[in-house]
Amino acid sequence: MDTKRVGFGADALTGLELRGVSKSYGATEVLSRFSLSVPSGTLCSLLGPSGCGKTTVLRIVVGLLEPDEGRVVLHGRDITDLPSKERNLGMVFQNYALFPHLDVFENIAYGLRRRRFSERRVREEVGKALELVRLEGYDRRAVAELSGGQQQRVALARALVINPEMLLLDEPLSNLDARLRADLRDDLRRIVDELRITALFVTHDQEEAMSVADIVAVVRDGRLEQAGAPRELYDLPATPFVADFLGRVNLIPATLSADALSLLNRSFPRPVTALPDGPVLCALRPEKIALAPPEEEGLRGVVQKSTFLGPAIRFIIDAGAERPLVVEQSAASARTASPGERVSLRFFPEDLRLFGETYPEAAPTQKEATP
Repeated sequence: MDTKRVGFGADALTGLELRGVSKSYGATEVLSRFSLSVPSGTLCSLLGPSGCGKTTVLRIVVGLLEPDEGRVVLHGRDITDLPSKERNLGMVFQNYALFPHLDVFENIAYGLRRRRFSERRVREEVGKALELVRLEGYDRRAVAELSGGQQQRVALARALVINPEMLLLDEPLSNLDARLRADLRDDLRRIVDELRITALFVTHDQEEAMSVADIVAVVRDGRLEQAGAPRELYDLPATPFVADFLGRVNLIPATLSADALSLLNRSFPRPVTALPDGPVLCALRPEKIALAPPEEEGLRGVVQKSTFLGPAIRFIIDAGAERPLVVEQSAASARTASPGERVSLRFFPEDLRLFGETYPEAAPTQKEATP
């Protein structure tokens, strides 16, 4: 297993390209002209709600599905019409898909034996893979003797031992508890960096996507909503859907005029924007709002609920909007505020992200109602 690779076709700056890929099942369109570019040696998370088309994208890249139209290009080579077995891709499944009758060594060695590697080479490569996933000494353990996290490491080692052109992961951490997920995220990030391998990671968990990926691609109804670095998508979402899906957000209707922004019965200087005058939707992250005593300048509100979350305290505030506002502050420095207490809400107008479209399905309080 090559642990100093720069990718097959290393001259190609793009690891994976999906060019206008569409897929329908009868009258149901699952993907619509889906295009995505993933630089070589980076990890891209496909993020979106269940049924949005993420796994369909993965299955088309692997070769388990044929697109109705569009092309799949890997490291500069068009693989759209190649059979799955000729694409040399490593796949990690949600349910691990390990062989229960084989021990750890033989599970990892399976792909090498199918490729008729010599016994000496099999031992060498499996040993490297076990070291890579930190399972040295587990080679002769039965699969049933392993924890869920260890089984997932075996599945990862099996996918990587064949030195694939690309690594694909379909909700690989969803069956693990929170602590194990965090540990395996760190290991996955380390492995991608060490191998410099291009990877596509499917998840519906925004924290998982943002913590592990170089690029997050948000998918909605079979279309790419936005792709970019996690911080870019969080701070500069292109649509209300992206703002709402990546973390918590307050989506507040407002009105834009020639010289002002009217928001919750208060007027602010018109921000720099190309949007025309009229109704707009403002996105404001909960951590961008500060609580202050009610006599201080700011929006007026009443605390409905206060929830201690460990590092942060989340407040639900009735500020006269259709839906309550959510405020999150560091537990170490948060101002104490109890339900029923009047407060002032302060934020910088430049922290507002404005959209010229409505988003009727956005209901932040549905996510905020349960900590």
